[in-house]
Amino acid sequence: MKMPLPDAALIARKAEIVRALQRLVPGEGVIGDPAGLVPFQSDGLSAYRQTPLAVVLPETVEQVSAVLAWCQANGVKVVPRGAGTSLSGGALPLTDGIVLGMAKFNRVLEIDYPNRCAVVQPGVTNLAITAAVEADGFYYAPDPSSQIACTIGGNVAENSGGVHCLKYGLTTNNLLGCEIVLMSGEVVRLGGKGLDAAGYDLLGVVTGSEGLLGVVTEVTVRLLTKPQTARAMLLGFPSVEAAGGAVGDIIAAGVIPAGMEMMDRPAIEAAEAFVHAGYPMDCEALLIVELDGPEAECAELSAHVADLARARGATTIRTSASEAERLTFWAGRKAAFPAVGRISPDYYCMDGTIPRRQLPYVLSAITQMGLEYGLGVANVFHAGDGNLHPLILYDADQPGQLEAAEAFGADILKLCVKVGGVLTGEHGVGVEKRDLMGEMFSETDLAAQQRVKCAFDPDLLLNPGKVFPRLHRCAELGRVHVHRGAVAFPDLPRF
Repeated sequence: MKMPLPDAALIARKAEIVRALQRLVPGEGVIGDPAGLVPFQSDGLSAYRQTPLAVVLPETVEQVSAVLAWCQANGVKVVPRGAGTSLSGGALPLTDGIVLGMAKFNRVLEIDYPNRCAVVQPGVTNLAITAAVEADGFYYAPDPSSQIACTIGGNVAENSGGVHCLKYGLTTNNLLGCEIVLMSGEVVRLGGKGLDAAGYDLLGVVTGSEGLLGVVTEVTVRLLTKPQTARAMLLGFPSVEAAGGAVGDIIAAGVIPAGMEMMDRPAIEAAEAFVHAGYPMDCEALLIVELDGPEAECAELSAHVADLARARGATTIRTSASEAERLTFWAGRKAAFPAVGRISPDYYCMDGTIPRRQLPYVLSAITQMGLEYGLGVANVFHAGDGNLHPLILYDADQPGQLEAAEAFGADILKLCVKVGGVLTGEHGVGVEKRDLMGEMFSETDLAAQQRVKCAFDPDLLLNPGKVFPRLHRCAELGRVHVHRGAVAFPDLPRF
């Protein structure tokens, strides 16, 4: 991974930049000392570290606006940061830029049950939203494995999913509105409590934009009522191919589970040793299938899923008998990442999405790649929507293993695109997949996407070095054709 060369002049101005930011965010809102900057050197993609010029921790929208406006006026780069749980390097700082941390924006501002929504600040954790409303029978559906720590602002930036995104959608499907601050300092509101908004879908553009377009300062999310019944099934199979085939069979039968997750043997063994969830240890692949709704519907669908699993040779079929057991089934899956961390010094978490019908082929190919690279791999993924999370096992202390893990991961992502999938399902592009964007998009595609960034951030100061392999200057992208001395559409802004 190569980051842009730092601006030496900006680094030399560090003390001046820190003093200016302290005037905008007084008290303890600015961190500039070397020891204080250490926790901000990386995010969840911990193989890479860089020390920013400074970290700013605003408490009000006015402070965010003032910081961004000052940075634009003075050519200072800004990396927005939530909880730092990003797994693609999205919050990786720049040595010649500041980090704008949104951790102090941590309040639930309003719960509006008649409109089935909640208004929260971006530093509120994902799980805290459900905790605020569950006593009244409501919850927030997207549930990333890191939901206890990841924040809703970061979820918007990465369009995060979770184990229940198959039926209830990603962040974009559960977002009603947000307030963002542009690099100019302008505060903009997109959407609101209504189910739809007039005009262009700018809310959809901002969701998943990875901090390249603006800084989220408020989010309005959709709340759902807790289903009457929820049952989780453990389905063990003698091979990953059989389990992958069962995934397609279930969806093809018209059954849409609330969640459908898959783990292979290495992941099963690691999760069971860590959580003791009661997973079967005599299978090569495990499906966790959750069905929710009225009691009669859950009973009928559970029986149907069991029949489909038997037809694929399932050796274990268990259905949760209580809410506690259902949560235990899920606890193992949600703890799979830290569980794998106990069996390997390091692991590299990938994120790609493929058509469901390609699951058996791709899983077999990943196993073969592992043999060729001489590295282990544990597979944990959202099987229902084809979102893969292979965990490549390596030891960073062994020369060449990190580079081998990166090459292995790149080959997995190239395979995802080759079979009709995409480079990311929910972790974003960040720096991890930036140089692979050409596998999926042409130069024309990338230029069109960069024009959108130019419309929001004409000086390219927000989170530069992320997403695009090569970021063109807006002037290069915005050349206009002049015919007979006249510019077409003179009333429109030029980038």
